[in-house]
Amino acid sequence: MENKELETKRHSCAHVMAAAVQQLFPGTKLGIGPAVENGFYYDFDCPHAFTPEDLKTIETKMKELIKARIPFECKPMSKAEAKELFEKRGETYKLELLEELPDGEITVYTTGDFVDLCRGPHVEHTGKINNFKLSSIAGAYWRGDEKRPMLQRIYGLCFNDKDELNAYVKQQEEAAKRDHRKLGPELDLFSMNDNVGPGLILMHPKGGMLRKILEDWIKDENIKRGYDMVYSPHIARLHLFEISGHAGFYSESMFHPMEVDGDKYQIKPMNCPFHVEIYKSSLRSYRDLPLRYSELGTVYRYERSGALHGLLRVRGFTQDDAHIFCTPEQVEDEVKQCFEFAMHIFKTFGFEKYAVELSTRDPQHPEHFTGKVEDWERAENALRHVLDSNNIPYTTHAGEAAFYGPKIDIKVMDAIGRLWQLSTIQFDFNLPERFDLEFVASDGRKRPIMVHRAMFGSIERFIGVIIEHYAGWFPLWLAPVQAKILTLTDDQIPYAKEVAAQMRAAGLRPQLDIRPEKLGLKIREAHMQRVPYTLVIGAKEAQEKTVTVRLRDGKNLNGLPLADVLAKMKEEADLRSLTNLLK
Repeated sequence: MENKELETKRHSCAHVMAAAVQQLFPGTKLGIGPAVENGFYYDFDCPHAFTPEDLKTIETKMKELIKARIPFECKPMSKAEAKELFEKRGETYKLELLEELPDGEITVYTTGDFVDLCRGPHVEHTGKINNFKLSSIAGAYWRGDEKRPMLQRIYGLCFNDKDELNAYVKQQEEAAKRDHRKLGPELDLFSMNDNVGPGLILMHPKGGMLRKILEDWIKDENIKRGYDMVYSPHIARLHLFEISGHAGFYSESMFHPMEVDGDKYQIKPMNCPFHVEIYKSSLRSYRDLPLRYSELGTVYRYERSGALHGLLRVRGFTQDDAHIFCTPEQVEDEVKQCFEFAMHIFKTFGFEKYAVELSTRDPQHPEHFTGKVEDWERAENALRHVLDSNNIPYTTHAGEAAFYGPKIDIKVMDAIGRLWQLSTIQFDFNLPERFDLEFVASDGRKRPIMVHRAMFGSIERFIGVIIEHYAGWFPLWLAPVQAKILTLTDDQIPYAKEVAAQMRAAGLRPQLDIRPEKLGLKIREAHMQRVPYTLVIGAKEAQEKTVTVRLRDGKNLNGLPLADVLAKMKEEADLRSLTNLLK
């Protein structure tokens, strides 16, 4: 939230929206209506199914209430009085919230005839509200529980000035065009369906090729940096996760264990305990450290159905996971190298701006974290020192650490100015303690420090982010299909196949379109599939052994020698260029 004043304005706007909805749709019951980043929302139990046209009607009613300059009035009362009030109004959801409040004074806010259970604060009157727009409708289970009623959530935007609002609306319109949930199926990259289950992704051949490219690249980059590739099973005895602490601190995000031969087995939510056991498989010397284990490990975590979001929030995903076992003296240098690795990734994929967050424990809630306070302080200070000594600006978020240690999160800014969480670097002194890890130092046995890190975050999430960043127009080295070869008539098919064979021999990924369709249709389809280059072959090209290259902007490069085109494409792909070299 930018500031408290804007947060108050947004929350007040949510009340005005709810007042408008209850006037327009009598009998509507209220859920909750908080301020959120960029605006607000309110959940409604309404027999009428809201439509996009309804948003315009609700906005008009809101403007009437704003013009009336209706005061926001705070009315303190006892819990019994509040209960009587909301019982009369039939507000069953408010009554449930009320029951959870401690006995004592309750605050209710009124805006004309509108009444809400609320702590406040609010603006003085409705006339103080401006620069808002209702943006979308979504379903939301009451209290986020899929066993509870499904309510209708109306989202709204609210900013300090009109230019900010218009800029954000424009960004959202562009975001809708780039939405990976839309482009992914359109480009035949991936799909999801109910037979497989929510939050579980099917990668199609093109998506599979994109994933292979990313996996091969990250494996090679890991090996260059001294990581060893390891592999671990998808399930393990529940006991392993009891030792690690996941069964206690992370159980809500784990699937229920299964029973095998009278023992409980757990589908893995994390790769780290497996890597710990690999470390423990033999006695380590300080001369062996640091040991860096890397794995593209698929994990499974329970996410509520309402939280699932395309490739960005799933139940089964593959992390580009790594765990570094090092001495206390090595840890800062290892964290620095992880950060530099992340910067290399961002540059390679064209992310020019980023934001860094340091997540620490919350001293007010020690029950959410494991380990000694002095260990936490030492770990947090180590991460701060890496950031400070390298002049890396960051914000601190208390209470956002993993249960086993503090972490650095790095968010990248995409092509239209949105931040995405990608890389994570986590400090861990707890797992070495829990698993009794040791190394032999020159002066006896000591405990190693463990660093967790994921650079892409997860392969699925990273694919979702780059689909939206590039709007589906992947640079040549990432494009599943790098060139579409189109024939004008059947007479050009032999030469088209020869071109495709030469491209494959050069390590490129062509696709033939030799259908007896009009050339215009085939060109349009290639463009819709976001293919970087379209190679058109007519009678002249077949005779002269050339190709006409059509660029994504519609420009044609006529009659280019095939060898020159292949050489330029190969150069572009090998350089991992973010722009087309054929111009």
